[in-house]
Amino acid sequence: MAPPVAKSQVKAVRAFNRFYTQRIGVLRRYLDSDFTLTEVRVLYELAHRPPLAARDLVRELQLDAGYLSRILRRFEDRGWIAREPAPHDARQQMLRLTEEGYATFAPLQQKSRDETAALLATVPRADRPRLIQALETVHRLLEPSAASQRRIVLRDPAPGDMGWVVQAHGELYAREYGFDWTFEALVAEIAATFIRRFDPAHEKGWIAEVDGERAGCVFLVRKSPTVAQLRLLILRPEARGLGLGGRLTDTCVAFARAAGYRRLVLWTQSNLIAARAIYASRGFVLKASEANEAFGQELVSETWELAL
Repeated sequence: MAPPVAKSQVKAVRAFNRFYTQRIGVLRRYLDSDFTLTEVRVLYELAHRPPLAARDLVRELQLDAGYLSRILRRFEDRGWIAREPAPHDARQQMLRLTEEGYATFAPLQQKSRDETAALLATVPRADRPRLIQALETVHRLLEPSAASQRRIVLRDPAPGDMGWVVQAHGELYAREYGFDWTFEALVAEIAATFIRRFDPAHEKGWIAEVDGERAGCVFLVRKSPTVAQLRLLILRPEARGLGLGGRLTDTCVAFARAAGYRRLVLWTQSNLIAARAIYASRGFVLKASEANEAFGQELVSETWELAL
């Protein structure tokens, strides 16, 4: 059963829908033509893809079969589409645009491009990348790709990343665990120390990106000549379920081994269930635990260790 959705969130989405449908003019005849939005979308699919069966359009556009049949009948009467036997089954009819169909669709497509460009022109040039990024985020959240289709990259930290690391920790731990801003101060201190004392032969950080956006991180720091420490492992909620937390941990362990460390240690809290499961599955062993009061919470701090 899906979790309940706040009424305020439903209201916000509906308000945006009303604004945007009016802004792009779908409440009137689409593109000031004699076509509805659905009819233009059917023309678009037929113009940009190989011949399609009517059932493909029903499934992919989620249309009522009777409604689509009426649209196709009108198009066929105007000479805009033709039917041909499917190469794999002569009993099945495939749809394609005729030359007249392409001639009808082309000015509609150009008008759509022009109207979209005019809409974007109202946004300051410097703000347009942010708008496009926001639209991509909406698309991705409402229609998540399969994990195998997501573009996942682990890269070295770059200028600006450490500020994101601090912000991400502060926001996520406050929202999910009720930590106060003293936790954010601790993360800032760890990040600053990593930068000031960075030893590239024995230390490394990784920023995880999913579809071009920062989604997580982990850092390995030198604790002694034989002991390294895993620090600041975090994963944004929208990137969970991709195996990325385990991948970040595995990458950190592999670097520690290659650098010649004998042990890898980490410090965490008993209520970080998902992180603890990752550590345990990689062979980390809980070595010590201690009740303490920190970050505005009553916590049980834990030390875990992995023999390399």
